Amino acid sequence: QVQLVESGGGLVQAGGSLRLSCAASGRAISMNDMAWFRQSPGKEREFVAAISAYNTKNYANSVSGRFTISRDNAKNTVYLQMNGLKPEDTAVYYCAARNAITARYDVWGQGTQVTISS
Repeated sequence: QVQLVESGGGLVQAGGSLRLSCAASGRAISMNDMAWFRQSPGKEREFVAAISAYNTKNYANSVSGRFTISRDNAKNTVYLQMNGLKPEDTAVYYCAARNAITARYDVWGQGTQVTISS
């Protein structure tokens, strides 16, 4: 079973940047679609970005053009580069791995807090 650990969150001012990392252990994730989700207090978890095993990328409209998802299979790690951060980007960010059989994201990290001050 794969385990995911996010890091890189923190407190930054609006307009700043952060790079989140999602390190996988237990097995290789090179053939998994991977994604980032986020959850703000009082809101449901929402999709942020995804990258397929073949490097196809998809983004939520709210982050398109500001965030970039990438993966380094040699390091078994997925990244989320976040630029032009806004206060509404404040959330706990989670990394997830998609099950190749069920197509569901069924492995999740513990999350990393991102706080954007205005």
